[in-house]
Amino acid sequence: MFDANNRGVLELSRRPGNDICADCSARDPEWASYNIGIFLCARCAEMHRGMGSHISKVKHIRHDRWEESQVQRLCEVGNSVAKAKYEKRVPPCYRIPNEMDCDALLEEWICAKYQREEFYRMERQPFMAGHTEGYLMKRGKEDPRYYPRKFVLSEANDTLKYYVDEKKDPKSSIKVSEINVSFAPPKMEKKSSFQISFVNSAGLTRHLFVYHDDPQTAVNWYNAIRCTKLHRLQIAYPTVSQAQLVNLLTKDFIHEGWLWKTGPRPTDAYRKRWFTLDQRKLMYHEEPLSAHPKNEVFLGHEGYAIRVGVPAGVRDQKYSFTLWTPERWFYFSAEAAVDRDAWIQAISSVIETPPTPQEVSMAARMVRKRGIFSSR
Repeated sequence: MFDANNRGVLELSRRPGNDICADCSARDPEWASYNIGIFLCARCAEMHRGMGSHISKVKHIRHDRWEESQVQRLCEVGNSVAKAKYEKRVPPCYRIPNEMDCDALLEEWICAKYQREEFYRMERQPFMAGHTEGYLMKRGKEDPRYYPRKFVLSEANDTLKYYVDEKKDPKSSIKVSEINVSFAPPKMEKKSSFQISFVNSAGLTRHLFVYHDDPQTAVNWYNAIRCTKLHRLQIAYPTVSQAQLVNLLTKDFIHEGWLWKTGPRPTDAYRKRWFTLDQRKLMYHEEPLSAHPKNEVFLGHEGYAIRVGVPAGVRDQKYSFTLWTPERWFYFSAEAAVDRDAWIQAISSVIETPPTPQEVSMAARMVRKRGIFSSR
């Protein structure tokens, strides 16, 4: 029965601030936590249930019966007031998830807010300590199995190191300010995983694939890397605003998937490659979890373009498109029109925007370390 209390809850859900999910900002939430006093989407409501009713008591706005005291609680609090409380001390380096993000990030965000109250209490979050160490499961460079490896993150030294044998020197020492981390890429098929990409001492991009069975540990590592990177960028670029530097922190890849690529000669055959668009860096690999790309191309602004089809004289496979760069033209073919259009849209969004000074600096390092891009 849809009584006065139900109508009251429905009216409250339409007020500004309550008309989006309190945790992921999805529009038109249909659930509410009446003890916390917030409105939620179905996905976040399920995660609230997972914390237990001693933390969050959830009801459907339309289908459940509401008591007057519960409606009054929602009226007194609401999403805006709750956010001011539970998100009061969210550090700028913390990645706040949205409705498009993976379950692990969103679930840990919800637990951090309401179960552990990390952003409400004065205690400093562990990922902001400036030093993190522990074990992560790392995929072998040539071996597809995962092995426990000790990782040490140091803000003071701007390094992320990992060890195969703790009694020996680190297997690798990575400069944190120059790495990117993509959280839980679908190709890894693991909930609490991330891919670390960096340029190694040989001038080659290297990918590390790691995970942890505990989502909280994985998310803390991820945000610790983000916090370290922000602080190091603030040292390197003291005149750049914090908001601009936050935009340079770790980001998930813009787009990934299989494409066929051919060389510059008309007789070159098409070869299937796994492509990754990592902001302004387009890489292609033998396999999705390859440790190194076969090649990478920096996507600038002037002199770059992308179009459907290939020029006359180039073998045309179905769903082809061409990428123009100052160094050469690249010819690709997708599995379907929707895939081709998605790649064109993703690459266009990059090359239509002028690069930032930090991105120009990255391009200069790539060219200096690797020279003119090869045609592999």
